[in-house]
Amino acid sequence: MSTQSEPLNTSAIQNFIQQVKNAEASQAREVKLTMSQAKNLAFTLGITMSRLHGELELFVKENAGSSTNEVIEVQLNGGNNWK
Repeated sequence: MSTQSEPLNTSAIQNFIQQVKNAEASQAREVKLTMSQAKNLAFTLGITMSRLHGELELFVKENAGSSTNEVIEVQLNGGNNWK
């Protein structure tokens, strides 16, 4: 699985967030979207989540075998030599 280098167009998400902020500032009780806005938001969220899931799978796959049994030694001296 290769990571896509194509940038995501998140303008639909940004527009929705701004619309919610504006509604909150004006104490509106609801936020309305046209069908076109809702469809663009849904597709953008789907693409974004798919990309993140793919990148997470790739990260886990690349780092699955890299766990080592490294021993870390900690010595406690009760706070002596504190500067």
